[in-house]
Amino acid sequence: MTMSGDSSALIELGVVGAPFGVRGWVKLRSFTDPPDRLLQHRSVQLGLGGAWIAYQIEASGRSGGQLTAKLSGVNNRDQAIGLRGARVCVPRSELPQRDDKDFYRADLIGCEVVNLAGVRLGKVQHFIETPAQVLMVVRGEQEYWVPAVPQHLRRVDLQARQVVVDWDDAAA
Repeated sequence: MTMSGDSSALIELGVVGAPFGVRGWVKLRSFTDPPDRLLQHRSVQLGLGGAWIAYQIEASGRSGGQLTAKLSGVNNRDQAIGLRGARVCVPRSELPQRDDKDFYRADLIGCEVVNLAGVRLGKVQHFIETPAQVLMVVRGEQEYWVPAVPQHLRRVDLQARQVVVDWDDAAA
């Protein structure tokens, strides 16, 4: 394990869930598509309480449809419990380059959001994972929770830092 202080170049790929068994394994909730893509990274940064620590994924698997992993230095259930809720990140440099029509959620944070009528809704604050879909939280004069799906995300212009959504400004 090594400490890493620079979280600005990290992209969040998931979160640590409950412990799995008594030998230090943890369940992982992946934000990648497909979910198994998270396990392609053998080294990850875990962020918890403002601290970032590098871990190696020594082994991985599935249990009941959930991803599981054995992290270096995590050898018992108590240590695994201590990691619950940690953000699982990798350096942006380790991710594939995206084309014009593809982006990472982190790229949208801070972008201005306007609807099809040209009404400014606010800026992207963060994303919320729900069982049904991912919601983009947009905050301006009001707060909007816009489903981050193609039906609602109409255009993303990363150079202009703008997202156009099919969302009524009265739908708050």
